[in-house]
Amino acid sequence: MGCPSEWGGRALPVSNGPAAILRLGLCTLVVSCLWITFVKNLWNDGSGPAFDDAGDPTAYFWVHLLLAVTSSVPGTTIGVIGLRGVRAARRADA
Repeated sequence: MGCPSEWGGRALPVSNGPAAILRLGLCTLVVSCLWITFVKNLWNDGSGPAFDDAGDPTAYFWVHLLLAVTSSVPGTTIGVIGLRGVRAARRADA
């Protein structure tokens, strides 16, 4: 299964508006739904591996917090690109 012949064998072209909305949606999913919830659950994990018996953070906590922050940076960057794309598409339509 390939691309329709009228596309000349190329992938489906996506205009800036829908592509920007997809980027913005990806940012929302990655940053707010996934990582913020993960960090909240990690922070409130009193009986799990995130904190030791004295209540101090363990290596597990720091590694996963670093993972969440590191993953949020590209998600936020994608969201900014998507927002700029949505604004550009609105200016082009006006």
